[in-house]
Amino acid sequence: MTIAAILINKGREVISVTAHQSVGDAVAVLATRRVGAVPVMEGANVVGIFSERDVIHAIAEHGAEAMARKVGDTMTAPAITVGPSEPVIGALSLMTRRRIRHLPVIEGGRVIGLVSIGDLVKYRIDRIEADAEAMRSYIQAV
Repeated sequence: MTIAAILINKGREVISVTAHQSVGDAVAVLATRRVGAVPVMEGANVVGIFSERDVIHAIAEHGAEAMARKVGDTMTAPAITVGPSEPVIGALSLMTRRRIRHLPVIEGGRVIGLVSIGDLVKYRIDRIEADAEAMRSYIQAV
């Protein structure tokens, strides 16, 4: 089970922002697209992650003025990334150790997807349920 398997079902659309956009504009992207985080891009390169947590920290530090600040001033950088061949369990372990919830997926130097901890947990649960059903079917057939 690899990250590539997750992207097959989830899709490879990547919503992103730039470091020069305002926090307010980036928050609008998060709200409109109903996502918790987006990669921050500089050309084809991921330079950070902008998440709901970053918004909370910026507001706590700067109040309402945080919305006018640049994403580059509030994002989490550098971004921690994975490749499509990374095992799901390895990515889950990485996310747990680093206390992060989103990973850009990089292949050939470009972003090909974004996975969340929810995507990975759902995939693992689906696999466990499928394995359990296969075991039940086998036991009933014997």
